Amino acid sequence: MRELEKRLIKHMDLLLTRYPALEPAKDDIIAAYLLIEECYENGGKLLVAGNGGSAADAEHIVGELMKGFKMPRKPKAEFAEKLVAGNQELGPLLAEKLQGALPAIALDGHLALSTAYMNDCEPLLCFAQQVNGYGRAGDVFLGISTSGNSKNILYAAVTARAKGIKVVGLTGMKASKLDPMCDVCIKVAQTETYMIQELHLPIYHCLCLMLEDRFFAE
Repeated sequence: MRELEKRLIKHMDLLLTRYPALEPAKDDIIAAYLLIEECYENGGKLLVAGNGGSAADAEHIVGELMKGFKMPRKPKAEFAEKLVAGNQELGPLLAEKLQGALPAIALDGHLALSTAYMNDCEPLLCFAQQVNGYGRAGDVFLGISTSGNSKNILYAAVTARAKGIKVVGLTGMKASKLDPMCDVCIKVAQTETYMIQELHLPIYHCLCLMLEDRFFAE
């Protein structure tokens, strides 16, 4: 595993200072970051799925990646010029307000598709169907499951691997069925669902901060 740049190490150091309980997961957090970084370097995207509170986490992650998190992510000058040249009335506001994005899709949020597929086909395969439709080799699937045994996440992980998509898991400390399906599985040292979720948030915030720093720092 290559050494992280100094500007990225600061985020890991801050994470572990604030949440010492995450020290055992340090190497897996870094490994997950490197997978996602490589995905974005190669023009890929992140697909994220979870249930309940973890579905909210999936949406939260997408929100941090698809718009500015801590940085303004101003459009590059060439793109801004094209926006203005394309429409003198509407282009200037676009050039001022659009932000750079890292492509990410939360798989819980497509109600018409999800309900149609669950009604017509198989409810537990809803995430898998979206991985099948959206996913391309070189993408990353992030499956969030406090137990690591959520069947809809497992089906999605199997589908991802068959399509050449890397799989990152975010779970609790117990052994799970998701773990061996993952290229990297980040396991936090808790067993209670709400305590696991409380530690998932700082992990994905750290990942998002490192990604933003890597792709949008001046």
